[in-house]
Amino acid sequence: MCPRCLVTTIDGMKEFDVVTVRGLRKAYGTRTVVDGLDLDVRAGEIVGLAGANGAGKTTTVECIQGLRKPDAGALNVLGYDPVSEAAQLRPLIGSQLQESALPDRLRVAEAVQLFATRSARDGDELLEQFGLTARRRSAFSSLSGGERQRLFLVLALLNRPRLVILDELTQGLDPAARRDVWAAVRRLHEAGTTVLLVTHEMDEAEALCDRVLVMRAGRVLDSGTPAELVNRHAHHASISFTWPGEVIPIPLLDELSQVDGARQLERDGLRVTVRGDRGTIAYVGASLVRNGTVPTDLNVHVPTLEDALLSLLDPEPDRYAPVHARPRDGDELVGGLR
Repeated sequence: MCPRCLVTTIDGMKEFDVVTVRGLRKAYGTRTVVDGLDLDVRAGEIVGLAGANGAGKTTTVECIQGLRKPDAGALNVLGYDPVSEAAQLRPLIGSQLQESALPDRLRVAEAVQLFATRSARDGDELLEQFGLTARRRSAFSSLSGGERQRLFLVLALLNRPRLVILDELTQGLDPAARRDVWAAVRRLHEAGTTVLLVTHEMDEAEALCDRVLVMRAGRVLDSGTPAELVNRHAHHASISFTWPGEVIPIPLLDELSQVDGARQLERDGLRVTVRGDRGTIAYVGASLVRNGTVPTDLNVHVPTLEDALLSLLDPEPDRYAPVHARPRDGDELVGGLR
Protein backbone atom coordinates (compact mmCIF):
# COMPACT_ATOMS: atom_id res chain seq x y z
CA MET A 1 0.00 0.00 0.00
CA CYS A 2 1.34 3.42 -0.92
CA PRO A 3 2.21 5.92 1.85
CA ARG A 4 -0.53 8.24 0.61
CA CYS A 5 -3.11 5.60 1.53
CA LEU A 6 -2.27 5.75 5.23
CA VAL A 7 -3.20 9.34 5.98
CA THR A 8 -6.40 11.26 6.51
CA THR A 9 -6.71 14.49 4.53
CA ILE A 10 -10.32 15.52 5.01
CA ASP A 11 -12.39 15.17 8.14
CA GLY A 12 -13.93 11.71 8.02
CA MET A 13 -12.29 10.87 4.68
CA LYS A 14 -9.64 8.17 4.90
CA GLU A 15 -7.56 7.56 1.85
CA PHE A 16 -7.48 3.79 2.24
CA ASP A 17 -11.05 3.86 0.89
CA VAL A 18 -10.93 3.60 -2.88
CA VAL A 19 -13.54 6.35 -3.29
CA THR A 20 -14.76 8.81 -0.68
CA VAL A 21 -17.13 11.63 -1.60
CA ARG A 22 -18.56 14.18 0.81
CA GLY A 23 -21.16 16.81 -0.02
CA LEU A 24 -20.80 16.59 -3.81
CA ARG A 25 -22.80 19.22 -5.66
CA LYS A 26 -23.05 19.89 -9.37
CA ALA A 27 -25.47 22.10 -11.28
CA TYR A 28 -25.94 22.96 -14.93
CA GLY A 29 -27.32 26.47 -14.99
CA THR A 30 -30.29 26.57 -12.64
CA ARG A 31 -30.72 22.80 -12.59
CA THR A 32 -29.03 20.99 -9.72
CA VAL A 33 -27.99 17.52 -10.86
CA VAL A 34 -26.09 16.27 -7.80
CA ASP A 35 -27.11 17.72 -4.45
CA GLY A 36 -24.96 17.01 -1.39
CA LEU A 37 -24.07 13.41 -2.22
CA ASP A 38 -21.95 11.24 0.09
CA LEU A 39 -20.38 8.03 -1.20
CA ASP A 40 -17.83 5.46 -0.01
CA VAL A 41 -16.41 2.57 -2.01
CA ARG A 42 -14.10 0.10 -0.29
CA ALA A 43 -11.45 -2.01 -1.97
CA GLY A 44 -12.81 -5.09 -3.73
CA GLU A 45 -16.45 -4.00 -3.64
CA ILE A 46 -18.96 -3.69 -6.44
CA VAL A 47 -21.03 -0.64 -5.54
CA GLY A 48 -24.04 0.30 -7.63
CA LEU A 49 -25.52 3.72 -8.28
CA ALA A 50 -29.18 3.14 -9.13
CA GLY A 51 -32.14 5.32 -9.90
CA ALA A 52 -34.23 6.69 -12.73
CA ASN A 53 -32.72 8.52 -15.67
CA GLY A 54 -31.67 12.01 -14.65
CA ALA A 55 -30.97 11.04 -11.03
CA GLY A 56 -27.37 12.31 -11.27
CA LYS A 57 -25.60 8.96 -11.51
CA THR A 58 -23.49 9.67 -14.60
CA THR A 59 -22.53 13.15 -13.43
CA THR A 60 -21.39 11.65 -10.13
CA VAL A 61 -19.00 9.18 -11.76
CA GLU A 62 -17.77 11.85 -14.18
CA CYS A 63 -16.80 13.99 -11.17
CA ILE A 64 -15.12 10.99 -9.54
CA GLN A 65 -13.01 10.49 -12.67
CA GLY A 66 -12.11 14.14 -12.95
CA LEU A 67 -14.06 14.57 -16.19
CA ARG A 68 -16.27 17.24 -14.62
CA LYS A 69 -15.44 19.79 -11.97
CA PRO A 70 -17.88 19.76 -9.05
CA ASP A 71 -19.36 23.00 -7.75
CA ALA A 72 -18.84 21.91 -4.13
CA GLY A 73 -17.77 18.95 -2.07
CA ALA A 74 -14.66 16.93 -1.29
CA LEU A 75 -13.57 13.93 -3.36
CA ASN A 76 -10.77 11.51 -2.72
CA VAL A 77 -10.17 8.72 -5.22
CA LEU A 78 -7.29 6.31 -4.60
CA GLY A 79 -5.58 8.98 -2.55
CA TYR A 80 -5.92 11.74 -5.16
CA ASP A 81 -8.10 14.76 -5.73
CA PRO A 82 -9.80 14.21 -9.12
CA VAL A 83 -9.78 17.95 -9.82
CA SER A 84 -6.22 18.97 -8.96
CA GLU A 85 -4.51 15.59 -9.45
CA ALA A 86 -6.36 14.23 -12.47
CA ALA A 87 -3.15 13.37 -14.33
CA GLN A 88 -1.92 11.14 -11.49
CA LEU A 89 -5.34 9.55 -11.02
CA ARG A 90 -6.23 8.81 -14.63
CA PRO A 91 -3.88 5.81 -15.10
CA LEU A 92 -5.37 4.14 -12.01
CA ILE A 93 -8.94 4.11 -13.34
CA GLY A 94 -10.47 2.00 -16.08
CA SER A 95 -13.83 3.13 -17.37
CA GLN A 96 -16.60 2.35 -19.79
CA LEU A 97 -18.80 5.40 -20.15
CA GLN A 98 -22.42 5.51 -21.27
CA GLU A 99 -21.59 6.71 -24.78
CA SER A 100 -18.43 4.66 -25.33
CA ALA A 101 -17.57 4.06 -28.98
CA LEU A 102 -14.61 3.32 -31.25
CA PRO A 103 -13.97 4.05 -34.95
CA ASP A 104 -15.94 1.62 -37.09
CA ARG A 105 -12.89 0.33 -38.97
CA LEU A 106 -10.68 -0.13 -35.93
CA ARG A 107 -9.97 -3.82 -35.38
CA VAL A 108 -10.22 -5.44 -31.98
CA ALA A 109 -6.49 -6.19 -31.71
CA GLU A 110 -5.67 -2.66 -32.90
CA ALA A 111 -7.88 -1.17 -30.19
CA VAL A 112 -6.04 -3.19 -27.54
CA GLN A 113 -2.68 -2.07 -28.92
CA LEU A 114 -3.82 1.56 -29.11
CA PHE A 115 -4.96 1.72 -25.49
CA ALA A 116 -2.11 -0.30 -23.94
CA THR A 117 0.50 1.48 -21.84
CA ARG A 118 3.92 0.16 -20.81
CA SER A 119 2.44 -1.50 -17.73
CA ALA A 120 -0.47 -3.07 -19.61
CA ARG A 121 -1.55 -6.66 -19.14
CA ASP A 122 -1.24 -9.18 -21.94
CA GLY A 123 -3.97 -8.11 -24.33
CA ASP A 124 -4.30 -11.57 -25.88
CA GLU A 125 -4.94 -13.10 -22.46
CA LEU A 126 -7.70 -10.57 -21.79
CA LEU A 127 -9.29 -11.18 -25.18
CA GLU A 128 -9.29 -14.89 -24.42
CA GLN A 129 -10.69 -14.32 -20.94
CA PHE A 130 -13.62 -12.33 -22.36
CA GLY A 131 -14.26 -14.63 -25.32
CA LEU A 132 -12.96 -12.31 -28.05
CA THR A 133 -9.93 -14.19 -29.37
CA ALA A 134 -11.76 -15.23 -32.53
CA ARG A 135 -12.65 -11.58 -33.16
CA ARG A 136 -9.13 -10.15 -32.94
CA ARG A 137 -9.10 -9.13 -36.61
CA SER A 138 -12.74 -7.99 -36.70
CA ALA A 139 -13.68 -4.35 -37.17
CA PHE A 140 -15.53 -2.63 -34.33
CA SER A 141 -18.55 -2.06 -36.60
CA SER A 142 -18.96 -5.82 -37.11
CA LEU A 143 -19.17 -6.66 -33.40
CA SER A 144 -22.46 -7.46 -31.74
CA GLY A 145 -23.65 -5.37 -28.81
CA GLY A 146 -22.44 -7.92 -26.29
CA GLU A 147 -19.05 -8.23 -28.00
CA ARG A 148 -18.62 -4.44 -27.96
CA GLN A 149 -19.34 -4.28 -24.26
CA ARG A 150 -16.90 -7.11 -23.56
CA LEU A 151 -14.28 -5.26 -25.61
CA PHE A 152 -14.86 -2.13 -23.50
CA LEU A 153 -14.31 -4.27 -20.41
CA VAL A 154 -11.02 -5.52 -21.89
CA LEU A 155 -9.93 -1.93 -22.55
CA ALA A 156 -11.04 -0.85 -19.07
CA LEU A 157 -8.90 -3.57 -17.49
CA LEU A 158 -5.96 -3.44 -19.86
CA ASN A 159 -3.74 -1.10 -17.87
CA ARG A 160 -4.24 -2.77 -14.47
CA PRO A 161 -6.61 -0.18 -12.96
CA ARG A 162 -7.35 -0.21 -9.26
CA LEU A 163 -10.87 1.09 -9.88
CA VAL A 164 -13.20 0.26 -12.78
CA ILE A 165 -16.21 2.48 -13.52
CA LEU A 166 -19.00 1.03 -15.65
CA ASP A 167 -21.90 3.22 -16.79
CA GLU A 168 -25.03 1.48 -18.15
CA LEU A 169 -22.85 -1.43 -19.26
CA THR A 170 -25.66 -3.63 -20.60
CA GLN A 171 -28.07 -1.02 -21.92
CA GLY A 172 -29.71 -2.24 -25.11
CA LEU A 173 -28.26 -5.76 -24.97
CA ASP A 174 -30.32 -8.90 -25.46
CA PRO A 175 -30.73 -11.21 -22.42
CA ALA A 176 -27.98 -13.63 -23.50
CA ALA A 177 -25.47 -10.82 -24.09
CA ARG A 178 -26.36 -9.27 -20.73
CA ARG A 179 -25.63 -12.55 -18.95
CA ASP A 180 -22.26 -12.80 -20.71
CA VAL A 181 -21.31 -9.30 -19.58
CA TRP A 182 -22.52 -10.01 -16.04
CA ALA A 183 -20.28 -13.07 -15.95
CA ALA A 184 -17.36 -10.90 -17.02
CA VAL A 185 -18.04 -8.39 -14.22
CA ARG A 186 -18.23 -11.23 -11.69
CA ARG A 187 -14.78 -12.34 -12.83
CA LEU A 188 -13.50 -8.83 -12.08
CA HIS A 189 -14.97 -9.09 -8.61
CA GLU A 190 -13.46 -12.49 -7.97
CA ALA A 191 -10.06 -11.09 -8.98
CA GLY A 192 -10.41 -8.34 -6.35
CA THR A 193 -11.09 -5.44 -8.70
CA THR A 194 -13.10 -2.56 -7.23
CA VAL A 195 -16.08 -1.66 -9.41
CA LEU A 196 -18.43 1.34 -9.39
CA LEU A 197 -21.45 0.35 -11.48
CA VAL A 198 -24.03 2.83 -12.76
CA THR A 199 -27.29 1.16 -13.71
CA HIS A 200 -31.05 1.63 -13.75
CA GLU A 201 -31.56 -2.12 -14.21
CA MET A 202 -32.41 -3.50 -10.79
CA ASP A 203 -31.95 -7.14 -11.72
CA GLU A 204 -28.41 -6.20 -12.73
CA ALA A 205 -27.74 -4.41 -9.45
CA GLU A 206 -29.23 -7.29 -7.46
CA ALA A 207 -27.13 -9.84 -9.34
CA LEU A 208 -23.80 -8.00 -9.17
CA CYS A 209 -23.58 -5.43 -6.39
CA ASP A 210 -22.35 -5.76 -2.82
CA ARG A 211 -24.03 -2.45 -2.00
CA VAL A 212 -26.43 -0.16 -3.84
CA LEU A 213 -27.10 3.56 -3.46
CA VAL A 214 -30.54 4.61 -4.72
CA MET A 215 -30.53 8.16 -6.09
CA ARG A 216 -33.27 10.61 -6.96
CA ALA A 217 -32.81 14.23 -8.03
CA GLY A 218 -29.12 14.14 -7.15
CA ARG A 219 -29.57 12.82 -3.63
CA VAL A 220 -29.13 9.40 -2.04
CA LEU A 221 -32.48 8.14 -0.76
CA ASP A 222 -31.06 5.04 0.88
CA SER A 223 -28.16 2.62 0.60
CA GLY A 224 -27.30 -0.90 1.66
CA THR A 225 -26.94 -4.41 0.36
CA PRO A 226 -29.65 -5.47 -2.10
CA ALA A 227 -31.17 -7.69 0.60
CA GLU A 228 -31.21 -4.83 3.12
CA LEU A 229 -32.95 -2.50 0.68
CA VAL A 230 -35.52 -5.16 -0.18
CA ASN A 231 -36.22 -5.86 3.49
CA ARG A 232 -36.60 -2.16 4.27
CA HIS A 233 -38.69 -1.09 1.33
CA ALA A 234 -40.27 -4.10 -0.39
CA HIS A 235 -40.81 -6.74 2.23
CA HIS A 236 -44.26 -7.90 1.07
CA ALA A 237 -44.47 -11.23 -0.70
CA SER A 238 -47.64 -12.44 -2.36
CA ILE A 239 -49.08 -15.88 -3.02
CA SER A 240 -52.07 -16.18 -5.34
CA PHE A 241 -54.08 -19.06 -6.73
CA THR A 242 -57.46 -20.04 -8.16
CA TRP A 243 -59.40 -22.53 -6.06
CA PRO A 244 -60.15 -25.56 -8.26
CA GLY A 245 -63.59 -26.25 -6.79
CA GLU A 246 -66.88 -24.39 -7.03
CA VAL A 247 -66.70 -22.89 -3.52
CA ILE A 248 -63.69 -21.97 -1.43
CA PRO A 249 -63.95 -23.64 1.99
CA ILE A 250 -64.46 -20.98 4.64
CA PRO A 251 -62.17 -22.82 7.15
CA LEU A 252 -59.36 -22.62 4.58
CA LEU A 253 -59.89 -18.86 4.15
CA ASP A 254 -59.85 -18.43 7.92
CA GLU A 255 -56.66 -20.47 8.17
CA LEU A 256 -54.90 -18.55 5.37
CA SER A 257 -55.83 -15.20 6.91
CA GLN A 258 -54.13 -16.20 10.17
CA VAL A 259 -50.88 -17.83 8.98
CA ASP A 260 -47.70 -16.35 10.41
CA GLY A 261 -46.67 -13.12 8.70
CA ALA A 262 -49.90 -12.66 6.72
CA ARG A 263 -50.96 -9.04 6.39
CA GLN A 264 -53.82 -9.28 3.95
CA LEU A 265 -56.03 -11.85 2.30
CA GLU A 266 -57.79 -10.67 -0.83
CA ARG A 267 -60.54 -12.73 -2.44
CA ASP A 268 -61.99 -12.15 -5.90
CA GLY A 269 -64.41 -14.94 -6.66
CA LEU A 270 -62.35 -18.12 -6.69
CA ARG A 271 -59.10 -16.16 -6.88
CA VAL A 272 -57.23 -15.76 -3.58
CA THR A 273 -54.18 -13.62 -2.86
CA VAL A 274 -52.33 -13.64 0.46
CA ARG A 275 -49.78 -10.92 1.15
CA GLY A 276 -47.22 -10.90 3.91
CA ASP A 277 -43.54 -11.43 4.63
CA ARG A 278 -41.38 -14.05 2.92
CA GLY A 279 -42.13 -16.67 5.56
CA THR A 280 -45.81 -16.42 4.65
CA ILE A 281 -45.02 -18.27 1.41
CA ALA A 282 -44.10 -21.44 3.29
CA TYR A 283 -47.09 -21.26 5.63
CA VAL A 284 -49.60 -20.75 2.81
CA GLY A 285 -48.10 -23.69 0.93
CA ALA A 286 -48.32 -25.87 4.02
CA SER A 287 -51.98 -24.89 4.51
CA LEU A 288 -52.86 -25.80 0.94
CA VAL A 289 -51.12 -29.17 1.23
CA ARG A 290 -52.83 -29.82 4.54
CA ASN A 291 -56.18 -29.13 2.89
CA GLY A 292 -55.39 -31.59 0.13
CA THR A 293 -55.00 -29.19 -2.81
CA VAL A 294 -52.10 -27.52 -4.57
CA PRO A 295 -53.63 -25.29 -7.29
CA THR A 296 -52.06 -25.65 -10.74
CA ASP A 297 -51.83 -21.87 -11.19
CA LEU A 298 -50.15 -21.19 -7.84
CA ASN A 299 -48.11 -18.00 -8.27
CA VAL A 300 -45.51 -16.62 -5.85
CA HIS A 301 -44.00 -13.15 -6.04
CA VAL A 302 -40.89 -12.64 -3.93
CA PRO A 303 -39.93 -8.99 -3.35
CA THR A 304 -37.04 -7.77 -5.49
CA LEU A 305 -34.73 -4.81 -5.58
CA GLU A 306 -36.93 -3.35 -8.32
CA ASP A 307 -39.86 -3.38 -5.90
CA ALA A 308 -37.69 -1.57 -3.35
CA LEU A 309 -36.62 1.01 -5.94
CA LEU A 310 -40.20 1.70 -6.97
CA SER A 311 -41.19 2.09 -3.34
CA LEU A 312 -38.33 4.53 -2.74
CA LEU A 313 -38.92 6.57 -5.88
CA ASP A 314 -42.71 6.64 -5.63
CA PRO A 315 -43.66 6.06 -2.00
CA GLU A 316 -47.28 5.20 -1.27
CA PRO A 317 -49.19 4.56 1.94
CA ASP A 318 -48.91 0.96 3.05
CA ARG A 319 -51.45 -0.77 0.81
CA TYR A 320 -50.97 -3.97 2.73
CA ALA A 321 -51.83 -2.83 6.23
CA PRO A 322 -53.04 -5.65 8.50
CA VAL A 323 -56.62 -5.94 7.24
CA HIS A 324 -58.37 -8.92 5.74
CA ALA A 325 -60.10 -9.37 2.43
CA ARG A 326 -61.41 -6.27 0.69
CA PRO A 327 -65.23 -6.10 0.42
CA ARG A 328 -66.72 -7.62 -2.71
CA ASP A 329 -70.37 -7.36 -3.63
CA GLY A 330 -72.22 -10.64 -3.32
CA ASP A 331 -69.81 -12.21 -0.81
CA GLU A 332 -70.92 -13.12 2.67
CA LEU A 333 -68.92 -11.91 5.61
CA VAL A 334 -67.60 -14.94 7.48
CA GLY A 335 -64.85 -14.83 10.11
CA GLY A 336 -63.75 -11.32 9.06
CA LEU A 337 -63.56 -12.30 5.38
CA ARG A 338 -65.72 -11.31 2.45
